[in-house]
Amino acid sequence: MAKRLVIANWKMNGSLALADEMVAGFAAQSNVDVIVVPPAVFVSRLIERAQGSFEVGLQDVSQFDNGAHTGDVSASMAADLGATAAIVGHSERRDEHGESDAVIAAKALKALAAGLMPVICVGESLAERESHQAEARVRAQIEAQIDCLALSGDIAIAYEPLWAIGTGKSASAAEAVAMLKEIRKVLREVAADRADQIRILYGGSVNGENIAGLFSHEEIQGVLVGGASLDTEQFAAIIRAAEKAGPV
Repeated sequence: MAKRLVIANWKMNGSLALADEMVAGFAAQSNVDVIVVPPAVFVSRLIERAQGSFEVGLQDVSQFDNGAHTGDVSASMAADLGATAAIVGHSERRDEHGESDAVIAAKALKALAAGLMPVICVGESLAERESHQAEARVRAQIEAQIDCLALSGDIAIAYEPLWAIGTGKSASAAEAVAMLKEIRKVLREVAADRADQIRILYGGSVNGENIAGLFSHEEIQGVLVGGASLDTEQFAAIIRAAEKAGPV
């Protein structure tokens, strides 16, 4: 059985004060994996202060190893700092930076090669859901990762319906579970040998109020938390709910 995985994605928020508050108020749980993913400028501070209480990741890594790529951070640099994970393919990267499935696949491969766990985000827009294209879109995003999925190393898939990110509207438990079942089905088709070892997370306006209902479903093996992760009390409640729900 695997531990549930709780990931805090601060996005472009936070401060050194919040980083210190997170460390001071954190109570490690033995049966929950927790990864805090702040803006890159705060990664070192969190790693230094966390002292193994939780792990730290990056919100993105480059598809390149090194070179003239101003503003980018390579996966090997992140690993050298002591980071253990990298989010790739978040909907905001796809939308604001025009990242294609191919670019995201390249980033996931670099993360895995550097010893990081790629947290590969997939999801559909409201228009795609309303036109009954949600499953096809998510399937295509997973199939684009076939080279990464064929390799050894820890990988997580985070389902984040675009229409439920930062809107305060969460997908219903039924909607989330149905898509997570579809994701597992696709993984078994394209990476049969390790499909059941890949943890599948839900992300989309996860908070302290809806977390118990989400974790009541065994298909939801973890969560990718946005805004609620900036509130230390709410984030602590989410971790407690993961602990109560137990391993998967």
